[in-house]
Amino acid sequence: MRFYIIIPAHNEESSIGLTLDALVNQTVLPKQLVIVNDNSTDKTQDIVEAYIEKYEFIKLVNSKSSNQHLPGSKIINAFYKGYNTLDDDYDVICKFDADLIFPKNYLEKLALYFNSNKRLGMASGFCYIKKNNDWLLENLTRKDHIRGALKAYRKDCFLEIGQLKPSMGWDTVDELLAKFYDWEILTDETLHVKHLKPTGISYNKASKYLQGEAMYKMRYGFVITLISALKLAYKKASFSLFKDYLVGYFKAKKKNTVFLVSEEEGDFIRNLRWKGMFEKLK
Repeated sequence: MRFYIIIPAHNEESSIGLTLDALVNQTVLPKQLVIVNDNSTDKTQDIVEAYIEKYEFIKLVNSKSSNQHLPGSKIINAFYKGYNTLDDDYDVICKFDADLIFPKNYLEKLALYFNSNKRLGMASGFCYIKKNNDWLLENLTRKDHIRGALKAYRKDCFLEIGQLKPSMGWDTVDELLAKFYDWEILTDETLHVKHLKPTGISYNKASKYLQGEAMYKMRYGFVITLISALKLAYKKASFSLFKDYLVGYFKAKKKNTVFLVSEEEGDFIRNLRWKGMFEKLK
């Protein structure tokens, strides 16, 4: 199975070498591995170039973008800088973060899953973060959700969902659209991936408003947004985030912000969300 991997990277000198070590030592190697050096001011480029000298399947794309941290749009725009340099001769396209350490059989296990189920659209392992010298399951991890840090898509699924949306919420709407188009999603809890920098650690106030905006753009509606905002704020142990999410939602509504999904897809998404909540209540 032909894996193409794209890794957006901004000032990742402390982790990019560990991530690349893990990928060049896989039992199934990627056919193409592109690192998009997005406006780094540290030694990220030097580290990647050292790997390029040893491995012909690795290449570097240098990109200049704003230094402003904009979750969603910035990282997906960087992803496309790498994607546009590739041909379409792949079976699985991956968007990985530059701060992950994968088990050696990670791609081999994903290949096994994709080969054994033709309707499997997306697959991943679980993210673990280090706390007090122990590696613990990242609290945003769920069995029915693939973390944005380690996305892997079957080619047909990736194309049918319209690829990735340059917006906050891209790593939720991709799964919702995959389900809309009748693709299956798999997570393997035995595949432990070390996540060196927990998600959201550098989010600022403006970035947090974008989470509420994303809920609007996915056509959640107010009630589902309210419930989702409460749940997410609770997981992050911050009531102020709950207020930020709602402010972001109403700001987007006031501006008539463009939706990420069609009305039909929005109906499906709301029904899916309600179904999931009722099942949990049972």
